[in-house]
Amino acid sequence: MYRLTTLTTYEDELKNSVQYDGEPLSTNINVTFKGTNNQLIVETPARIDRLTLAFDCNNAIVRIASNSRKQGSLLRLSARVGEDCSIRIGKNVTMTATCFLTAAEGTSITIGNDCMIASNNEIRTHDGHPIFDVRSGKRTNTARSISIGNHVWLAKDAVVLSGAEVGDGSVIGHRSVVTKKIPNNCIAVGAPARVVRRDIAWERPNLTMTEPFYKPDVTAIKKSRYWAPTASDAQKKRSLFRRAASAVRRHSINFARHLRN
Repeated sequence: MYRLTTLTTYEDELKNSVQYDGEPLSTNINVTFKGTNNQLIVETPARIDRLTLAFDCNNAIVRIASNSRKQGSLLRLSARVGEDCSIRIGKNVTMTATCFLTAAEGTSITIGNDCMIASNNEIRTHDGHPIFDVRSGKRTNTARSISIGNHVWLAKDAVVLSGAEVGDGSVIGHRSVVTKKIPNNCIAVGAPARVVRRDIAWERPNLTMTEPFYKPDVTAIKKSRYWAPTASDAQKKRSLFRRAASAVRRHSINFARHLRN
């Protein structure tokens, strides 16, 4: 096992590596490599207050994109990464307190750009231990990948579990548990989380720390680019159809070129 307490460029004989070209960081850094061919990539500028990573197995990758937000917008991350897994965190992602992520059995966690993660949050593609059906012997809790879109707000104690997807611009409420697909620009609350309001947009200015201290409408803040109506089921179906048709066209063009060659 190899343990690093400073974030800097690194490579060992087991093909574990760290790619980072910024100034070395040595405060609250704890990265352990237990397997082989694992990779940590941190883009600059990096605003990391706490980073604890355990690469338990082999062939995993963690990629943390850059953070160019103002002072105070920091990343506080603890993660456990299993065999053939990946964790990808987008640009300008912030965490109020340490967020725990874990992936196993070839799954991935993807977090988009400009996400705001509060306190005591967990994002897990698996349950940590296998559960089997006593008659068939088959697993009942297989690990599944998680996708969180751009500009998503996870409120305090919110948890995102295996197979969940959260669309761009959405808010997951306090102590909610996400177990399925949540569309874009909506509020979802409860355990399991359900959509309670659609067609919303949220912004980062704090209600007590950022003037003006009354924000009755959008004129009080700078509007971001993540304002959009929540997609209806019909719209989603049309979008899927368009993507499928586009894929068929690309395949046909490539096939025709192959025949000509």
